[in-house]
Amino acid sequence: MSEHKQINYDNYDPITFVPEPDNHGTKALWKTFVLLTVITIVDILLYFWLPTGMPKNITFIVLGVVKAAFIVYVFMHMTYEKTPLKYSIVAPMIFVCYLIMLILIEADFWNFLNH
Repeated sequence: MSEHKQINYDNYDPITFVPEPDNHGTKALWKTFVLLTVITIVDILLYFWLPTGMPKNITFIVLGVVKAAFIVYVFMHMTYEKTPLKYSIVAPMIFVCYLIMLILIEADFWNFLNH
C-alpha cells in the first residue's frame, strides 16, 4: 500500500492550502501511450509495405484486436479483475474477429471464382 502524507492541521488554512499531487498511475499511462503509438506506427508502415490481399487483412485485424484488448485492459481497469471476467470480455471479441476472418476468406474465394 502507498503511504499518504498526513496534513498538518495545526497550520491548515483552507484558503491557501495547496495539496501535493500524488502519482496516480502516470507511469503506466505513459507506458500505454508509447506502446499504442508503436503499434500504430507499425500498423501504418505495414499498410504501405504489405501487398494487397488476405495476409494484409488478417494482419490489420490482429493488430486491431491487440490494440483494443490493451485499451480495454488498461483504461477500463480490467487488469485488476479476476481471470474469468477478463476471459468473458476478451473471448467474444476473439470470436467476432474469427467470424470476420471467415467472411474475408469466403469473400476472397468468391472473388476468385468470379474472375
